[in-house]
This record gives sequence, C-alpha cells and structure tokens, in this order.
Amino acid sequence: MSNNPDLLSVDDSKPILYSFYRSSCAWRVRAALNLKEIAYDIRPVSLSGEQDGNEFRQVNPMGRVPALLIDGHTIIESIAILHYLEETRPQHPLLPQDPLKRAKVREIVEIITSGIQPLQNNGVLDRVGSEKQQEWAQHWINRGFAAIEKLLSLSAGKFCVGDEITLADCCLVPQVFNARRFGMDLSAYPIIVRIDQELNEHPAFRDTHPSKQPDCPPEEIN
Repeated sequence: MSNNPDLLSVDDSKPILYSFYRSSCAWRVRAALNLKEIAYDIRPVSLSGEQDGNEFRQVNPMGRVPALLIDGHTIIESIAILHYLEETRPQHPLLPQDPLKRAKVREIVEIITSGIQPLQNNGVLDRVGSEKQQEWAQHWINRGFAAIEKLLSLSAGKFCVGDEITLADCCLVPQVFNARRFGMDLSAYPIIVRIDQELNEHPAFRDTHPSKQPDCPPEEIN
C-alpha cells in the first residue's frame, strides 16, 4: 500500500473505496456498501490519467476503479468485491437463499458485467473513435437490454428477482444511467425502466448517484 497520504483513509478503521464518480463499476459497490450499511471512505481517482500513475497502480495493478481496501486487504474488480462483501458481511443479503433465484441474479449480473459494460467503457470507446462511440455503445447496450428484459419478464417482482434488492439491481441501475448518457431510447424496455425508477427512489442508490460524489464536476450536480 502506498504511503501517499492522499491514498490513505482519514479513519483507518473504515474500508476505503477508490472510485470515480461516473464509473458504473464503482457505483455498484457504493450501492452495495450502502445497502449493507457499511461505513466507508471514498478516495476519488480521476480516469483522465490518474489511474495510470504509479501511486494508484500500487493499489490496483490494472489501473481501474473500483478497488476496496478492507480488512487489511485490497480487493479489485467490482464483482469480486461484491461477493467478498456478501460472504463477510451477511447482514442485508444481496443474494437470495434459493439456488434458482441466485442463478437468476447471476445471469443478469453476468450480462451486464461481461456483455454490456466492458464494451462501452472508456478504454474500448477510445479505440472505437469519437465518431462511432455512441453508435457502438448503443448497439451493445441494446443487445444486452433485450436479453435482460426477457429474463425480467420471468423473474421480476418489485425488483430484478422478486421483491428484494439483489446484486442484479446493484448492477442494473448504473447501466441504465450509462444507457441514458449515450442517448438511448429505453421505450422498448418497460420492465427495466420501471425497476430503475423504483430503485432510484431508494436511499442506497439515490445517495450513491454520480451527482452526489465528491469528484462530480459542479456542472453535473443535480
């Protein structure tokens, strides 16, 4: 761990979340921490170059957010973090007890975290080029959302899988935010839109919204 004071917590007893305000991967973790009522400190990491610096590479060799310093260890990759929290902080569980429902949660998580989000992250979009970025992102989000909408038609209650908030919901809300950022027409996905609206009223999602983050630019604050 770096000795740079900017990368240390004010309260070393709290987990430290290295985050970027608009990162959907970091938002998943912020939401889960809030849902589990785990106090934590935020350490913003700019994705305009800071993530590639030697200081942050000591935290996460991949140079990405999120990373979570917790229990004396640093865990990288949002899904690894979410499962660690679920296994070590079982209060307010985010995975159902029923094995089939767990599988349904993981289906949705996998589509978002493997089939949508990586294809529209900053590194990929830079490769695609500015003229094609929006079209590219919309294509992959539409493809993933079409599949999720079908799954939700069978699994959704109030939320993605039944009436309890799960890891699927933690992943869905940030991805819907990204879809809107890329100018998506979401009218073909009424279940996704309904669940997103429901969750955005919940304090765990409202309080972890990008516009509420310490590194959010003033012009983007709601």
